[in-house]
Amino acid sequence: MYDRSGNYRSFDIWVYLQCNVTDNWPDHHTVHVSCKFTTYFGHTGPSSCIYGGIEGWNKMASPTSRPEPALSWLDSAIRVKPLQLADSWKKQQVEDALKKIHLTGAQVLRIKEVFHSEVERGIHEQPSSLQMENTYIPELPNGTEEGMFLALDLGGTNFRVILLELSNGALIRENVKRYHIREELRLGCGERLFDFLAECVSDFVRSQNLGGTRLPLGFTFSFPMIQKGLDVGILLTWTKSFNCPSVVGRDAVQMLREAINRRGDTHVEVLAVLNDTTGTLIQGAVLDKKTAIALILGTGSNACYIERADRVQHWEGQRHGEKEVIIDIEWGAFGDNGVLDFIKTDYDRKVDENSLITNSFTFEKYISGKYLGEIVRVIVVKLVEDCVLFGGTVSDALLTTGAFTTSFVSLIEQDTVGNNCENTPEILDKLGLSYNADDIAIMKYICETVSNRAALLVSICTATLLERLDRPDTTIAVDGSLYKYHPRLKSWMNKYIHLLAPEKKFKLLLAEDGSGKGAGLVAAIALRLKQRFSQT
Repeated sequence: MYDRSGNYRSFDIWVYLQCNVTDNWPDHHTVHVSCKFTTYFGHTGPSSCIYGGIEGWNKMASPTSRPEPALSWLDSAIRVKPLQLADSWKKQQVEDALKKIHLTGAQVLRIKEVFHSEVERGIHEQPSSLQMENTYIPELPNGTEEGMFLALDLGGTNFRVILLELSNGALIRENVKRYHIREELRLGCGERLFDFLAECVSDFVRSQNLGGTRLPLGFTFSFPMIQKGLDVGILLTWTKSFNCPSVVGRDAVQMLREAINRRGDTHVEVLAVLNDTTGTLIQGAVLDKKTAIALILGTGSNACYIERADRVQHWEGQRHGEKEVIIDIEWGAFGDNGVLDFIKTDYDRKVDENSLITNSFTFEKYISGKYLGEIVRVIVVKLVEDCVLFGGTVSDALLTTGAFTTSFVSLIEQDTVGNNCENTPEILDKLGLSYNADDIAIMKYICETVSNRAALLVSICTATLLERLDRPDTTIAVDGSLYKYHPRLKSWMNKYIHLLAPEKKFKLLLAEDGSGKGAGLVAAIALRLKQRFSQT
């Protein structure tokens, strides 16, 4: 609901009910139940009444326990297992050090509300830490895609050119070639970079004996951009190992087209630009038609989802009666405006200080593969300095920023899940540390705590998106190394998303290579749209 100024307004009312239960319960026990109602300017109705369903009811209604605060069931549901140490002083020191990494139930609900507010503000072009970029992709693959399409996947020092052949929407042929981009091209003149990309496209097309064939191309450009159309992407800033200043503020699609035209030796037509997150949603939709949300959980992190077109305020160019459109959230920057500062710890501040770009990508620094290992390292160093870990003796490796990788976190988590110590000692040996059984237990506890917070934060935002969709059943396409290799990220997400959106049916689906296959499929969609609009 919106007020006269166009601002979204909702009010949460928590009702604390007390009723006496006499049937079969001795001594007429009193049961305390907490319910949440959401009011939209006079309309009142239950919203996720008794969060957590039967599990929440059973916990609060137990006749053998004292009445608990309204959110105690949520606090319990999101808590990791207690640290088991014989040394009570050391145990207390570790728990105190990690206390603020543990999110409380109240913080979880506050994050959910803040994310919802930032989504609303962003979609209506009000100040928000969420870019909420319109991708101008109004539909998904429908099974009519036919022919050969190219995908160009640019996001790192190595990029790919891919040929996809589709028949009735199904992939019947895929050829891929990888090319390396030299440092002088990544850091030099923008025209030289795009000329090299065009050279590689030409080389690939000739290697496939398709020099005379018209080939629609989808361009995966995995850098921050503003989209002004399906085939218009204005570069905001370079990231990773790229820095060609002359490209910033310019349309990457137009630069690629000009470079291809300068060569004049192919019939490649660039029809669409997208990022890997959007490609993952498209690829997910091919695997499961219920796909409406996509997540990237790898070195970086992002999400996109299918939004009602009438809610989207930023729309350049003519509308054609679109009912839906994919929105690229760019949630890595969630909290850059300070709205998440209430969960930021001293460890997070230290990680930010050590990062290449400070005071940015706030959410990504809580949850992504690039930073989880560094969070653990910063915590470990603090505990060593306090003489809680490794007898107070630190190694040079441990003091090196980035030395404790997220792959170490996943391996140590495998030990916790398997109830063994196969990987942890090997990792500590690599870091040049002397350790005992307590040190191993503490390392496992730290990795579990940091991983659990990341899973919870991702789940909070994903549950909010699920509740935004008016769908009975939604598939969430996910890709990324963190999701694939962390041993229990998926199970935690399944648990927490269900906990926070109990009325929504969903499924997590691994959808790999959205930046490749997804880009080719978007080219097919763009061609279909172009042909349709030309007839009107």
